[in-house]
Amino acid sequence: MNEAYEKIKDKLENYRKKKIPVPTPKMIKTKEQIEGIKAAGVINTAILDMVEKNIKAGMTTDEINTLVHNFTIEHGAIPAPLNYEGFPKSVCISVNDAVCHGIPSKKEVLKNGDIVNVDVTTIYNGYYADASRMYIIGEAKDNAKKLVKVTKECLELAIESIVPWETRLGDIGDIIVSHAKKHGYSVVREIGGHGVGLEMHEDPYVSHVGKKGTGMLIVPGMVFTIEPMVNEGSRLIYQDSRNGWTIYTYDGKLSAQWEHTIVVTEDGCEILTH
Repeated sequence: MNEAYEKIKDKLENYRKKKIPVPTPKMIKTKEQIEGIKAAGVINTAILDMVEKNIKAGMTTDEINTLVHNFTIEHGAIPAPLNYEGFPKSVCISVNDAVCHGIPSKKEVLKNGDIVNVDVTTIYNGYYADASRMYIIGEAKDNAKKLVKVTKECLELAIESIVPWETRLGDIGDIIVSHAKKHGYSVVREIGGHGVGLEMHEDPYVSHVGKKGTGMLIVPGMVFTIEPMVNEGSRLIYQDSRNGWTIYTYDGKLSAQWEHTIVVTEDGCEILTH
């Protein structure tokens, strides 16, 4: 029995009667599960910190993959992306106009001015944590630095906005789109955040494009990612037909992404992937 869900079941039913979508029992994590996800988050954060210390111009994205893979294994964890639905590497690395799901390669060499997203998902004792960061290689142009900064602000504003029993998933998308548009950017619609913890991808889907006051009610015990993908130009994207994974901006302009796994608490939320 999920005691965490049982405690709030009646309250959820009241919202359901008002035709407001509410989470299912599986979306409400127990204390034990949250502690397990937190432990995975500690390793996930350590991996991104390690990348920050080592990433530099002249490295290949495959060398970063090796660093991530070895560090993960050395800490008793498993790199979740490896072999996930056929993904061939241990981490997603997306450079410049790559939006997400970039496959590390020995042929892709980082150079001064690149902006790079490194997306890490870690399994530890059966629990999953997921986060990504942007890294600027050397000295980037002002437009690239601004995109990276504003995208991080989109994530932070969305997290800060969460008030349990009040905020809805549509509010998250509304905040992200509003902030991105204010700076002349667009937000990717086709890919979003997701529940996480017991599996790599769980319900609910967390869109980064939404309407205030719509979508599922956010309540304590929910664990999900927020991971806005913000494009410098058009929001339109396409998938690399050669590898079947990497997503690129349609117009070839830059894209940035930041991601955290959060748990909703009684009075807000806690970031599990600092």
